[in-house]
Amino acid sequence: MPSVHEYNFTEDIMQENSFPLLLGPCVIESRDNVMRIAEQIKIIVDDLYKLGIANGIVPVFKASFDKANRTSFNGFRGPGLDEGLKILEEVRKTFHFPLVSDIHEVSQAKPAAEVLDILQIPAFLCRQTDLINAASATGKVLNIKKGQFMSPAEVKNIVDKCKEAGNSNVFICERGNSFGYNNLVVDMRMFDQVKQLGIRTIFDATHSCQLPGAAGDKSSGNSHYAPILARSAVAAGATGIFAETHFDPASALSDGPNMIPLNKLKDALIDVLRIRELLNN
Repeated sequence: MPSVHEYNFTEDIMQENSFPLLLGPCVIESRDNVMRIAEQIKIIVDDLYKLGIANGIVPVFKASFDKANRTSFNGFRGPGLDEGLKILEEVRKTFHFPLVSDIHEVSQAKPAAEVLDILQIPAFLCRQTDLINAASATGKVLNIKKGQFMSPAEVKNIVDKCKEAGNSNVFICERGNSFGYNNLVVDMRMFDQVKQLGIRTIFDATHSCQLPGAAGDKSSGNSHYAPILARSAVAAGATGIFAETHFDPASALSDGPNMIPLNKLKDALIDVLRIRELLNN
C-alpha cells in the first residue's frame, strides 16, 4: 500500500468506486497498544490485496485521541489532542496508513487537520453548525456520524452545511437509530435513501450493535452482530465500512463489548468484500 503522501488521498477516496475501510481501536489506550493493532491491521489489509478482493478499498487507521462523550465522568478518555496526534502520526510514518479521528470542539479542527486525513464528527454533534463549519473549512474529508435521532432524509441538511462552508467531500456514517431504551436498530433502507440524495455512506458496524448505557455507568453491546450487520449494509448499498477492533475486547478501555476481535476481523472483511465484488460484477 503506498504512502498517503504518494497520491491524492481526497481524490482517491471520493472516487465513485472507492470503498473506505476505517479500522482501529475505539480509543488510544497507549502508544504500544495502538502500534500493535496497526501492525495487525496492516497484515490483514495486505492479505486482502493478495486475495484479489481489495480493488478500490481505501484502508484508513482509526483511533480516538479523546472520547469526550463517555457515559460516566470516570470513563477513560484517551491521551488528549497533542499526545494522541503524535501517536497517530507515528502510525502513519510506520505503516503508511491515512488517519481518521473524531473532533468534539471547534478548537480541535485546525490542529487535528494538520495530522489527520479524515475528520470525524460524533453522532451527537452532527448538527453543531460551528463544529461542522470549522471541520469543513480545513478542506479535509469528513466522516459525519448520523445522529441516532435522525431520519435518512435529514442528513441532507448536514451535507448542505458542509457545502455552504466550501466542502463537498463528505461521507455520512450510519450507526443505528434509537427506537427504545438501551438499544439501536439499523434501517437498511437508509443506504438507498441517502444514495438517492447523492451522498455516500459508510456503515459503522460496531457502534450499531452497541447497547447505549446498558451497563449502568457505561455502554454494553453484542459484537456477534457486527459482521452480520456489515454484510447486510454492503448488500443494501453502503459504500464503506467502519469497524473498531482490539486484541482483547473484554479488556478494552472503551466500547469493548461491540468491537470485533482482531483475530476475527480478516474473515469479517473478506465476507464484506466478496459481497461487494458480487454486486459489482
